[in-house]
Amino acid sequence: MMDIHRDAPMFPARPGFGGAGEPCVIKANHFFAGLVDKGLHHYDVTISPESTLKGVYRQVMSKLVSEKRQTELGGRLPAYDGRKSLFTAGELPFKSKEFVVTLPGRTERRYKVLIKHATLVSLHQLMMLMAGCHTDIPGQALQALDIVLHDIVLNERNSMEYIAVGRSFFSPVLDKVNLGLGVEGWKGFYQSIRPTQMGLSVIVDMSSTAFVRPMPLIDFVMEILNKDNPRTFRVITNMDYVKIKKALRGVRVEVTHRGDACRKYRIASVMQSRPSVLDFELSSGVRKTVRDYFREAYQLEIQYDFLPCLQVGNDQRPIYLPMEVCKIVPGQQYRKKLESQQVAKLMDSICLHPSARENKICQVVSQNDYNGTQRAKEFGLEVDYQPTSVQARVLPAPTLKYYGTGPESLCNPNGGQWNMIKKKVVDGARVRNWACINFCHDLPGNAVHKFCADLARWSCNTGVNMDNLRLPIYTARPDQVEIDLRMRYQDARNKLGGQKIDLLLAILPEKNGSLYGNFKRICETEIGVMSQCCLGKFVTSAGPPYFANVAIKINAKIGGRNSEFANPQASLPVVSREPTIIFGADVTHPGALDDTAPSIASVVASQDWPKVANYNGVVRAQGHRQELIDGLEGIVKELLRAFEQGSKQRPKQLIFYRDGVSEGQFKQVLEQEIPEIEKKRHHTRLFPNDRRLTDRSGNILPGTVVDRNICHPTEFDFFLCSHAGIKGTSRPAHYHVLRDDNNFTADNLQSLTYNLCYMYSSCTRSVSIAPPAYYAHKLAFRARFYVKQASDAASTSNSSGPAAGPSPLPQIKDELKRSMFYC
Repeated sequence: MMDIHRDAPMFPARPGFGGAGEPCVIKANHFFAGLVDKGLHHYDVTISPESTLKGVYRQVMSKLVSEKRQTELGGRLPAYDGRKSLFTAGELPFKSKEFVVTLPGRTERRYKVLIKHATLVSLHQLMMLMAGCHTDIPGQALQALDIVLHDIVLNERNSMEYIAVGRSFFSPVLDKVNLGLGVEGWKGFYQSIRPTQMGLSVIVDMSSTAFVRPMPLIDFVMEILNKDNPRTFRVITNMDYVKIKKALRGVRVEVTHRGDACRKYRIASVMQSRPSVLDFELSSGVRKTVRDYFREAYQLEIQYDFLPCLQVGNDQRPIYLPMEVCKIVPGQQYRKKLESQQVAKLMDSICLHPSARENKICQVVSQNDYNGTQRAKEFGLEVDYQPTSVQARVLPAPTLKYYGTGPESLCNPNGGQWNMIKKKVVDGARVRNWACINFCHDLPGNAVHKFCADLARWSCNTGVNMDNLRLPIYTARPDQVEIDLRMRYQDARNKLGGQKIDLLLAILPEKNGSLYGNFKRICETEIGVMSQCCLGKFVTSAGPPYFANVAIKINAKIGGRNSEFANPQASLPVVSREPTIIFGADVTHPGALDDTAPSIASVVASQDWPKVANYNGVVRAQGHRQELIDGLEGIVKELLRAFEQGSKQRPKQLIFYRDGVSEGQFKQVLEQEIPEIEKKRHHTRLFPNDRRLTDRSGNILPGTVVDRNICHPTEFDFFLCSHAGIKGTSRPAHYHVLRDDNNFTADNLQSLTYNLCYMYSSCTRSVSIAPPAYYAHKLAFRARFYVKQASDAASTSNSSGPAAGPSPLPQIKDELKRSMFYC
């Protein structure tokens, strides 16, 4: 938050604690830790030769410690990060020393380990911070303590054989679920250590992620292609090849044709050629096909010659393998984007009632038994095994106003939700010309006609001025959406004598990300028309609530306003007193294994002060995995001009909600982006302490705010659960103020942020994060669709040639830029 004309200050101190709302006590998944300073030292580690195999460096260090701890290491039990850093409690007997470690196996492997003193890690700054002194978070000290906790799980509590992924630990023993397409979901837990107002806090949360199922590679490919048996088909199409290539890139396999010598490789690529065609040159200069080589060298006849060969190794010394001699190495995280059905299965498997999640977390802490480990004693760390009780407050929901006057126009949300029975939107948009395109061939035409008539009627009842459909119901094929959509749109324009079409309504057969993404991309970047998608399953069963929900989404997209605050002075503290523009910003990044696609930055800003319901949006492609927003000055200028046009005045105050940056990037953001409020990803969960003070899902009540106990020792931050839980355990949003020139009180900022969550335009529920940040996320996600669909089309058309480069971000048509088409 800022006065636009002042220089950026440092992070503001907490202005005091909030007092609004009903006090209550809840619990958090924070477990407080005591720490004795025994002299923390950091050492640089160099291990040679280098290895790309996961876990080798840890094996080397573990063997070194077991052999040399009581001699050359002076009795120290170090904590190792698995790469280049080692931490000890007290100095080692040397400043620099090289060791030789031999790992046993079929062939012994010798490694040189150089350990060199780097620095003394002072805990003074950490102790000062927790004592209430305004200072930076000591990153190195916290990194060392995180590594100690990490080593406790991997090296002293390793009966579960955990796989570490960042700060999380997973094991199939805990639980696993088959997600289909060769992927399974594993459960695990996350842990980290943070400074809070009450001291050091170990945060433990339940976690889950996807792993590649260990199986013969042939079976994996059959699942990818949705085939029961490789013998039932003999042809690999271009589409099949693209699927296989995407699925197998980077997967580690071990060979089965060399007896006990189970060599492991990482798949670099999938060749276009099959074993009987692909040839290579032997050291003798003779060329042989892969099939002939395996027949002569291993007496192995290739059974599935129609499947393409794998390339492992590097391009300088490629090794070609038939798929049937490979099986997938266990314990590999699946780092590609999951399909929607896989996501649904994974979410269902980990969706825990709050009380069940709390119990699971407490079980993990008890099983880890931190205080019973050698490393915890070595480093003077002691953890409380009981979750922390936290002082909280439940803020009151704002009163909303709909069209009309008197009590009938007012709405008092209850439990984070409300309905629009007998109410109309406060400002209804006009939809004159619209068309319906049906992608569901099994739906009868009369059912679709009735659905469209009911949608128009209920939209009018809701206050959205939607004319009856004047065009025929168009049909289109899901597999040729680009051709069909353009043709149907042009035909509709012709039938209307060239008049503008306000809305395209699509009836989709299922939640199909590819079809949805292509439809939206064509509408928004090629045709320039507003669109709304509905699922075919609702066409014959939809009732008034469904139509009202679709109507309010259309209203927001076309430019109307659904509701406003009945008492704006109370609901919009600080904002209501002077013209204020509210920004939201987010950056989305490509998938883990995508090393070319751009990151997408999006910024939205309100344009209708004092209502703050309608937002303009700007989206840009920028450098691969770049979190800080490029060209923000120009983006802000564009949105300021739009505010001036919409509100007929210039803003005097600016509030910026920034989603997605980590704590370590706060200073960069402060220096390189405009000042902001940041809501970061975190793992804090809040649980009810009194079962009578819960919502229907067993979660804490909407409006629960926490700015004590588990928050930053000195800076202005707070946790806010602004939504009602639907399924599983609610995640509160964490807001951290990086600059405040407007002198917000804690109550004002917390109430403003909570009340804004009732102004999200697409539903009659309060949402989990402030709508400006939510809108920015949706806009960036929409733009990611544009890039993905264009890249997929390019990959399919170029499957026989070199990989296509990243597709540029298509430009949104001018007709839509000033609308909330992304809602």
